[in-house]
Amino acid sequence: MLEIACFEITSAETALKSMADRIEFCADMARGGVTPDFYEFLHLKRNYTTPVYVMIRPKGGSFFYTAAEFRDMKTSLITFKEAGADGFVFGILDVHNEIDESRNAELLELAGNVPCTFHRAFDRTSDLGKSIATLIKLGFTSVLTSGGEKTAVEGKEKLKTLIQTYGEQIEIIVGGGVRSDNVAALKRFTGGTSFHSSAILKYDTFVTTDEIKKLKQLSS
Repeated sequence: MLEIACFEITSAETALKSMADRIEFCADMARGGVTPDFYEFLHLKRNYTTPVYVMIRPKGGSFFYTAAEFRDMKTSLITFKEAGADGFVFGILDVHNEIDESRNAELLELAGNVPCTFHRAFDRTSDLGKSIATLIKLGFTSVLTSGGEKTAVEGKEKLKTLIQTYGEQIEIIVGGGVRSDNVAALKRFTGGTSFHSSAILKYDTFVTTDEIKKLKQLSS
């Protein structure tokens, strides 16, 4: 499975026309991805059939949210769900950078049967094994992770352990600096079958079809 992170509509349209299995649609790369524009999402759903997972994140920075921000997350999720989102990507931590079980459970309940990915907030938690067990218990279908490190290449040892231990219980999506020049080695070393990439090469601004094609071929 190849998921392409798209931070604006130009890249989203490129990815949706490509070999990508799905996209993660968000906004503002500089802030690490936040909730995208609703009307841009509607345009994508009306014109393409490839699944669109929507980021639910009201701000950049920490993954601890105020009561008002959490209300915004719930409102956004309901709005995008009613408009046909194929999946959601979110992750809420408490003040200690551990998984906030009650708030994540609320969002999962609102999502219902729509699959949910816990994003790389996971990598900020203190014990990845304990955290992934919590995500499985809560009912997340997948988790995006670089193995607790800045990039997947740096976290490959932990990724391998997570995939071997928990890969049958939750989809572990390898992300964090994944590109065509390292995806084959990551797949070989970790045993991973799901990968996440922005498919934006150095010095580029947008997703490129050629990079997606290479990623898909080398990760399959």
